Amino acid sequence: MRSSRSSPDKRTETGEGRTMLAVQFLRAYNFFYFSLLAVFISFLPVYLTFRGVSPAQIGVLIGMGSFVGILSQPLWGMVSDRYKTIKKIVLLTLGISVAVGFALFQSVHPAAFFLLVGAMYLFMLPTDPLTESLNYRVAEQHGLSFGAIRTFDAIGYASASLIVGFAVDRLGMERLSWVYGVYGLLGFAFCLAVPDAPASGKRLSFADLRRFFAYPATLRFFLLVLVAAIPHRTNDSFLGVFVQSLGGTSGMVGQAWFVAAISEVAFFALSAWLLRTGSEIKWITLAAGLYAVRYALCAVAADPIWVVYLQVMQGITFAVFYTATIQYLYRIIPEEWKATGQTVLAVLFFGISGIVGSIAGGWLFQHLGGSALYLGMAGVSLAGCLYSLTLWPRGTAST
Repeated sequence: MRSSRSSPDKRTETGEGRTMLAVQFLRAYNFFYFSLLAVFISFLPVYLTFRGVSPAQIGVLIGMGSFVGILSQPLWGMVSDRYKTIKKIVLLTLGISVAVGFALFQSVHPAAFFLLVGAMYLFMLPTDPLTESLNYRVAEQHGLSFGAIRTFDAIGYASASLIVGFAVDRLGMERLSWVYGVYGLLGFAFCLAVPDAPASGKRLSFADLRRFFAYPATLRFFLLVLVAAIPHRTNDSFLGVFVQSLGGTSGMVGQAWFVAAISEVAFFALSAWLLRTGSEIKWITLAAGLYAVRYALCAVAADPIWVVYLQVMQGITFAVFYTATIQYLYRIIPEEWKATGQTVLAVLFFGISGIVGSIAGGWLFQHLGGSALYLGMAGVSLAGCLYSLTLWPRGTAST
């Protein structure tokens, strides 16, 4: 009798224990996946420079990859929807990314760089939104906040940026492939233990896009996002190369990305409080103006350590800007267009702006130098700040 009465409690405790274990595996997977992403995004331009690739060629490579990413993210989303699984698709794209990335960071031939960078954007970058979807759905299933899992993304990105920078200084850039491989295998191993979640969500269609872009407020807003995102994505591509052009080490590159990531964590946490009054356009204007200040200060920095310190502005610029754009977008468009709006925003901010910023930025860097590039980025950010002022009268509009 005693054992039968206690068995439901035991089953409950066992179920709770399995839930917590599954969540811990998911957090560990996020930590190592975003560590892997940090190695790729933060150190790919540095590695290409080490192999003798010029800034202009780096810009073309990353721009080409961004174009591939625009096409590949919806593709893998549709595959996930078709087979009603997120985890299995993540395992597929992540596994291929680990193998391709290992080969990329051992390559020395320019032709191989184009092939392997394209493959990385085909498999590695789509793993990011699939991972975010998995995080959200597992958190929802187990009654947890999304932030309780998402925080480990930023911790992984920040710690890897710092660790890899110092590791490369000591082991040599030739060993970057092994560092990448270790992070990748650990991420894959923890992903195997993560619970699956069914894929869902509205797919983007051309009919949706035509109707969506009929809203004038939407067109004006997306133009602002594109202008502000171009210098941001240029910085993503050339921050490491710029630090090294000033005499900085790979360790300093890692420190710069570490400072930026930690700053993002703080301001993402504060963003809900900052934007509680609904004054998104004012915060967008402030962030765009501070982008201009940040890049102008980088342009005149004589010592690479000052560029590292200036990355603390990443929080008030990117974190506040991006959160405010999403909140404002959700407020100016009807409910039925929100999924479409989120997709278009991601394509503009992380896709098209990446193509323009990488190719144009690479040309400017090679022909005029890093300081001229960052001064140009400051000018574009200032233009975005001034343009955002034209949206202020519409900042509280509902359509």
